[in-house]
Amino acid sequence: MTTLDRLAATIAARKGADPDSSWTAKLFAKGPEKCAEKFGEEAIEAIIEAVKGDRAKLTSEAADVLYHLLVMLAARDVTLAEVYAELERREGTSGIAEKAARS
Repeated sequence: MTTLDRLAATIAARKGADPDSSWTAKLFAKGPEKCAEKFGEEAIEAIIEAVKGDRAKLTSEAADVLYHLLVMLAARDVTLAEVYAELERREGTSGIAEKAARS
């Protein structure tokens, strides 16, 4: 089990927990829209650090992005396994061809 898998499992376990017990439970209590908003905020912060070129800050923000992505997915009952399956489905397909197939 990878670190990401363990994090996803921890996040799933917090779903329905007392919002006073964890930050994750607090996010879930605010609803899927707030979870999505927080993901967007963290993504913007990561972009800013990428543009600045600060590797340490980008690494930290990227970790925040992954955490908030997993929270957002869990808020909409999308599992990491489903995301892995989609990535595997796309594996070996050119990004250009994959994008064209969506049109």
